[in-house]
Amino acid sequence: MVGILLATHGDFAEGIKMTGGMLFGEQPNVAAVTLQPSEGPDDLRAKMLDAISKFEDPENVLILVDLWGGTPFNQGNFIIAGHEDKWAIVAGLNAPMLITAYANRDDCETAHELAASILEDARDGIKVYPKDLEPESTTKAAAASTAPTGAIPPGTVLGDGHIKIKHARVDTRLLHGQVATNWSKAIAPDRIIVVSDNVSHDDLRKQLIMEAAPPGIKAHVVPIQKMIDVSKDVRFGDTKAFLLFETPQDALKAIEGGVDIKSLNIGSMAHSQGKVAVNKVLSLDAKDIECFEELKKHGVTFDVRKVPADAPEDMDKLLQVARDGLGIK
Repeated sequence: MVGILLATHGDFAEGIKMTGGMLFGEQPNVAAVTLQPSEGPDDLRAKMLDAISKFEDPENVLILVDLWGGTPFNQGNFIIAGHEDKWAIVAGLNAPMLITAYANRDDCETAHELAASILEDARDGIKVYPKDLEPESTTKAAAASTAPTGAIPPGTVLGDGHIKIKHARVDTRLLHGQVATNWSKAIAPDRIIVVSDNVSHDDLRKQLIMEAAPPGIKAHVVPIQKMIDVSKDVRFGDTKAFLLFETPQDALKAIEGGVDIKSLNIGSMAHSQGKVAVNKVLSLDAKDIECFEELKKHGVTFDVRKVPADAPEDMDKLLQVARDGLGIK
């Protein structure tokens, strides 16, 4: 596995390493070293060499630094000497760069391959809001790339005529960092579809969700009946969809309407009055328990975890914790 060394001025490396862990789960063979105001180049170089020596494969290293030409970059250049055939340095460290590096590590055998694979997402992750602040050339290019090509006539069969539901998740927060980065990387959908009657009537939430879509993936917000209709529409046969539900009750309605979901990833369910916390991110009440039992009757299995790197939890055990906490036999 390629070792990843984060080297920056100040505490930035430690902070972004923590961010990466929150979004993608804690990763092995990743180290953060910092250049503090009281330290010099030699101090940083010693830290970098010490961190690399502890990697599982210290001969295969990707160094991510904050600034091209800064001290972390310069010291990286010193220590890469003699390792240019296997090591690589990428400057301009940001969160999309780090998350992509985590996501691609298993598919990249060398630091050179990994370095090349993270550049596009690192650049695409730089955006501005409101959009009219973007340079004119950028906004024109974006408009051209997203321009509609015309409606597909009803009855047109694309692919095999059946939408491909790559993943379905229950998450109170819907489209947020963990979903937009590591889950999307793991699933590789071409559309993220938030299925919610409540959110589909909230213009502000709809806009925020569509703005949060990761590069190259379209985000939509639709009511439950619309999703049921889409699941039966042969024009969506080439679509690879990632469905997001705010509640398990919404997922159950979609499944009862004919949406073909065999497994539900249970990511987070916020705590509120009358709910029992069964782990750090899931809180359930009697209606939730009843809903999950009904989902079981439809043959749905549950994948209980926040991020792909987490070990799945046992849903039956969590339901029993909720019953005990609510006094349900």
